[in-house]
Amino acid sequence: IYSRVIYGTQVSLIVGLATAVVAMLFGVLLGLLAGYLRWLDGPLMRVMDGIMSIPAILIAIALVAMWKGSLTTVIVAIAIPEIPRVVRLVRSLVLTIREEPYVEAAVSLGTPTWKIMLRHILPNTVAPLIVQGTFICASGILVEAILSFLGVGLPPDIPTWGNVMAEGRSQFNEFPHNIFFPGIFLAVTVLAVNILG
Repeated sequence: IYSRVIYGTQVSLIVGLATAVVAMLFGVLLGLLAGYLRWLDGPLMRVMDGIMSIPAILIAIALVAMWKGSLTTVIVAIAIPEIPRVVRLVRSLVLTIREEPYVEAAVSLGTPTWKIMLRHILPNTVAPLIVQGTFICASGILVEAILSFLGVGLPPDIPTWGNVMAEGRSQFNEFPHNIFFPGIFLAVTVLAVNILG
């Protein structure tokens, strides 16, 4: 059990970090576009609102059911529901930053839009994005464990915390540590990542 839980740590951290990176990349790009380009703001935010209206776990289950349950599929399935949260955060920051005098000065000097977004606006969104990224990482670890526990995540032959707990269900009365050890690792890891954020 110990060796499977330790190996599951590697898988869970990979899923959490990759989920955060994917959600941040797409979220920052879409958030910059929505906040700076007014004509794109309305349609893009309605799509994000639609994605946010569906519970994240249901989107993840549907996407994993459509494709084969692999590491890449699980990462994409967990990242898609997190993208709208990043988009909304970046959009709100961009709406504030774009009114600053240094951005108006860059616009009046004829600086290209892409350069204004990358040089003047994006660096000022980094601090809140780091905090959001840690929350997404913790959420990704937790959702991966839920999907694996339900049997719709990674295949049972890959020892993840959710898979170890799912296998330990049938023997809980005789061997409760089969569920307690991965559960403790999961809780401590998610708590540590949230505290880091």
